[in-house]
Amino acid sequence: MALETDGSSFSLRTSKWIFDVFLSFRGEDTRRNFLRPLYAALTQKGIPTFTDEKELERGKPIPSELLKAIEGSRFSVVIFSKNYGSSSWCLDELAKIVECQKKMGQTIFPVFFDVDPTEVRKQKGSFHEAFAKHEEVFKENLEKVKTWRAALTKVANISGWVIPKGQESEYINAIVEKIFERLSSIKLIKDLVGIDSRVWEVYSDLKIGLTDVRVIGIDGTAGIGKTTIARVVYDSFSNQFEGSSFLHTVREESKVHGLAYLQERLLCDILMQKDIKISNTSDGVQLIRRRLCNKKVLLVLDDVDSLEQSESLACMRDCCGPGSRIIITTRNEHLLKRLRVDGIYRPKELSSEEALRLFSLECFRSECPPEGYMEMSNQVASYAHGLPLAIKFLGSSLFDRTIPAWRSYLDMLENNFPAEILRIFQISFDSLQETEKEIFLHIACFFNGEDQDRVEEILDYLNLYPAIGIRVLIDKSLLSVSSNNRLWMHPLVQQMGREITFRESPKSPWERRRLWLQKDIDPVLTDIKETTAIQSIVLDLPVQKEVCWNPEAFSKMHHLVVLKIHNVQLRNGLTHFPNELRVIEWNGYPLKSLPPNFEPRELVELRMCHSNIKLLWKGVKHLGKLRFIKLSHSQDLIKTPDFSEAPQLESIDFEGCTNLIEVHQSVGVLKRLILLNLKDCTSLVSLPSKLEMESLENLTLAGCSKVKKIPEFAKDMERLRELHLSGTAIVDLPSSIEHLTGLTLLNLSHCRNLLGLPGAIYRLESLKEFTVFGCSKLAKDDNEILPTRKRSIWLLAEEFLRSTGRRVRSRLI
Repeated sequence: MALETDGSSFSLRTSKWIFDVFLSFRGEDTRRNFLRPLYAALTQKGIPTFTDEKELERGKPIPSELLKAIEGSRFSVVIFSKNYGSSSWCLDELAKIVECQKKMGQTIFPVFFDVDPTEVRKQKGSFHEAFAKHEEVFKENLEKVKTWRAALTKVANISGWVIPKGQESEYINAIVEKIFERLSSIKLIKDLVGIDSRVWEVYSDLKIGLTDVRVIGIDGTAGIGKTTIARVVYDSFSNQFEGSSFLHTVREESKVHGLAYLQERLLCDILMQKDIKISNTSDGVQLIRRRLCNKKVLLVLDDVDSLEQSESLACMRDCCGPGSRIIITTRNEHLLKRLRVDGIYRPKELSSEEALRLFSLECFRSECPPEGYMEMSNQVASYAHGLPLAIKFLGSSLFDRTIPAWRSYLDMLENNFPAEILRIFQISFDSLQETEKEIFLHIACFFNGEDQDRVEEILDYLNLYPAIGIRVLIDKSLLSVSSNNRLWMHPLVQQMGREITFRESPKSPWERRRLWLQKDIDPVLTDIKETTAIQSIVLDLPVQKEVCWNPEAFSKMHHLVVLKIHNVQLRNGLTHFPNELRVIEWNGYPLKSLPPNFEPRELVELRMCHSNIKLLWKGVKHLGKLRFIKLSHSQDLIKTPDFSEAPQLESIDFEGCTNLIEVHQSVGVLKRLILLNLKDCTSLVSLPSKLEMESLENLTLAGCSKVKKIPEFAKDMERLRELHLSGTAIVDLPSSIEHLTGLTLLNLSHCRNLLGLPGAIYRLESLKEFTVFGCSKLAKDDNEILPTRKRSIWLLAEEFLRSTGRRVRSRLI
């Protein structure tokens, strides 16, 4: 396989090699004790190998068939021996091998048989003597000798096996296994779907050829193909380095064997030596630094999950020589950031076309499914949502199955998560802290696809520290955030989370902590049982449906903290809510009030939009933790409850409650309230007489067409930024509006009864937008000009606003 690139395109091509291995050797030194046993071991392993044992007369050129054998061999094993340098034939072979490596991407494996690599690299000892003779013989063509010297230096700089005389048999298996492993990997690449573009992106980040040391991370969810991409990069480009090592499954291997064992493997791979022993990781780091600091190496650390692993395995830039490249695959993006890697590549899921092709290759050994299987193949490929590991698993599971078996398998997938895929994904889940697991399971069961800020609010009520927890899930490739701030979990990752929850109690939903399916929720809320397990119920039906739940259904749920219901109508009413509830969100709540015995001491958020509520509760409820209440478009609501025991309230939203008449006086003294939204409450007539709300930022009365007078403002209301009064029936503004020193927007449009503006309005120095469109009584009335006093006040305000560069929308009408 070779790399083809012009800087803008990239492809991996598998050439039609004649041989896998070409053996270059000096016969009289190696034939009996090493060459023939090596050749036999290679051919026994099924590796096509070329060797030529004929001797050429001195000075004769290499035959053309030998040149073709070199060009047609994927690997060249060059066996340096003491007399190798004396053979011009061997040196011509070597020069051709180096040329083919450069042009065709072939790989060279040097073997130093009874000779020191330094003698070869620097042409010392027997090589010095040989080249003295060559320079004499070829004094008319010293360029040839120069080419030989360069080839020797280049190949001797590649890490190879150093074999003492008498120990040949101990190394033959290692050489054969190395070649066989590389061949096995290369032969798989031709069936890898979509690999070219993915390898190209990593290759671009590597910037092979520059002399700096670069560390690149490949990050992504389980099964996305990180290891495969790293393997192809390694096999494609390792021949451009002096030494290379691919350490598989570092996370697992370090647990089983320890990091010192992996350090030994790394050095054995790169130095091509056997029996390197390291007693502890600290010594190993120092040994790696000493032995590799001057070598240009390619190192792949696969499936790393801790800083200790990476730092113990040469991931520090000063451990390797100039031009070295290190690739780390991991599920933990935060680890890569801590390592300050030079680039992070996150593979994308396969496209639908790529997924179908990969599935077909795995299941049918062809590019396309056969007749009768296309529709079902598309279903299976879609189920995997572009994850290569899942696609391959499903393809192998359905290999050579009948159509009835396929249909049965597809039915099974709807309710059963394949155990093999679950095992791969659960590794990431098991690495989480307990609060992170809780966050993950909440999102998997309830909140996938929802707004991040909203989800964080809910999880924060549950004391789960979502700001850091969600970030950890993102770093560990279990979660992502879309451009519009939506949380997104891969469907198979989500299914894994739901499967974990289901396995808490497969046969009894009463013993699970989270319920989200109607088939589980209906029996739980119909057949009452004592349960301390259930903590969250979320039921979001696509269309409205009537249910026959027991009115006392929630009376036995002592630990329920989250209740979210949508599109449910109750046939039998409801008598209880658990007092532990922290979040209630029930769109279209069908009853006229909350259960009378509900004591919402723990309640933080109440959302019941489009409900039938007429009065939330009677009297005073202790609402010490309530922060948000939203009953917008609940058109039966007559008045707000008493909020005097709700000191933490931050937001009240009753927009569109068209029968709301009265806002309780207690609202006017809520010190932490930030938003009060009463927009389009068209029946509203009674408001608190005075607002003493030091945290209020937005007050909306727009569309409250029966409101004739707005409350007075206390001195400590400088945080109010927006005051929306458009469409009200107000006649004037209170002079206490001067206390709103932080006001930036005042909307009085379509206040048709407004007769005048207080002089204090021009003292609002923060005001930037002042809208009076449609205030007809501020303008001409029956062809008469406004009274002089009113007109002068308006002109003064207008002049002030314009002089400070503020915006005035429509002077009067």
